[in-house]
Amino acid sequence: MDFGELLSGISDAIWAPMAYVVLGLGVIYSVATKGVQFRRIPDMHRQLRETEGSESGGLSSFQALVLALASRVGVGSIAGVATAISAGGPGALVWMAVTGLVGCTVGYAEATLSQAFKRQVQDEDRRNANEDIGGMPYYIKFGLKLPKVGALVAVLGVIGYGFVFPGLQVNTIAASANLAFGVPSWIPAVFVTAMIALVIFGGTTRLVKVTQALVPVLAIGYLLLALAVIGINLGSVPAALALIFQSAIGVHPLLGGIAGAAVAWGVRRAVFASSNGLGEATFAAAAARTSHPGKQGLVQTFSIYIDVLLICMATGLMMVVSGKFNVADGSGGFLVNNLPGVPVGANWVQAAIDTLIPGWGAGFVAVAVLLFGFTCLLAYFYVANSNLLYLLDGRTGHGWKRVLKLGTMAIVFIGSIVNAKLIWAAGDIGLGLIAWVNLICLAFLFPLVRRIYKDYERQRKLGLDPTFDPKALGIEGAEFWEHELEKSTAAAK
Repeated sequence: MDFGELLSGISDAIWAPMAYVVLGLGVIYSVATKGVQFRRIPDMHRQLRETEGSESGGLSSFQALVLALASRVGVGSIAGVATAISAGGPGALVWMAVTGLVGCTVGYAEATLSQAFKRQVQDEDRRNANEDIGGMPYYIKFGLKLPKVGALVAVLGVIGYGFVFPGLQVNTIAASANLAFGVPSWIPAVFVTAMIALVIFGGTTRLVKVTQALVPVLAIGYLLLALAVIGINLGSVPAALALIFQSAIGVHPLLGGIAGAAVAWGVRRAVFASSNGLGEATFAAAAARTSHPGKQGLVQTFSIYIDVLLICMATGLMMVVSGKFNVADGSGGFLVNNLPGVPVGANWVQAAIDTLIPGWGAGFVAVAVLLFGFTCLLAYFYVANSNLLYLLDGRTGHGWKRVLKLGTMAIVFIGSIVNAKLIWAAGDIGLGLIAWVNLICLAFLFPLVRRIYKDYERQRKLGLDPTFDPKALGIEGAEFWEHELEKSTAAAK
């Protein structure tokens, strides 16, 4: 067994049981909130139209949504979906959708807690951007009163998002560029590294502006193309849907035997692509300025819908309706081999797009992967930097910040030329470790989330625009909100 296979085995051991943990925790939160992800969809839309952040400092809910989507809608929404179909069959798409619908309450909990325990920023760059700061380490430290666990998560976050995970994105960018244009890996590596440097050395304000401009255009453009591909293969849609649902529940004659793999890989890739339960989007959620943590919880729930139920499903349906996919049998062979010799990943999406305009798919997907991957890299740096600021705890730390920037640029370059299997396995291990710590903490923080949720619901039923008073709810450690309450009380006098 080579080193890559060893890492893949460790990754499988970490992620396999997580499928049931994420779904289980999602069910618990869904029941406790009476299906808040369905009942409060109108509130999600309403909150996205509000501009509280731009008026009082911090990001608006829409800006926070876009920043969260930048991390969620990466190459995992393209190459990761292909991986799920390869290992679990087309039925994996059903379980991705189920995980998105049920598990998004885990994202609701993360974002709500991030808002509740955020802090006023002390870092000069973030202060210039008028941002608040918070996220996973903060709600672990101040919500659970476990500062050492918060520090552990922050260290993992700095290492993972600063020095490992960016390699996943740029590796796929380089592979797509090589297939489409025949360029060696080092050329996209140099290009992306230069682009990343230009933005991250420009500060948080530039980072937010770039993501805000790119992400909506990319998402809408990609969805329109997916609809066109599905439309040109409209006659195959009924058979494709039958294949998807039959293989998902184990009744398909050929693929029924891998129904368990469909569940495991569907959930695994839904969690990976959406970052649901990983705490990745908690930092963007905390940066928004709003009047109640529950509001941003709903906004982040909506971002999971966009990624899993729109982007990921569009990717999967493109491949299945066009027949451009393979299904492995787990023993080195194939149950379905529609694309002989074509490696799993973005290449399958390229083949699907070629059914719309022959010869166009490779170039389009290469550009899409570049832009999606680039925005995701920006979001990764934002997460890594937020974790570093937690560890610095108000200290300047210019040297550490410089190390993080240079380290991010290094992995962006190196990630394009190392073995793809090796870097994906390493990334899966790192994300899995962070996810396990976060999910366990979210389970213990369940009473706090429910208390904040019930306060939001009570005020909405009274026809009020919900506001947050942590002292009235008996919540300690919500320093930002306590200061805001004191300021509003003083202003009233």
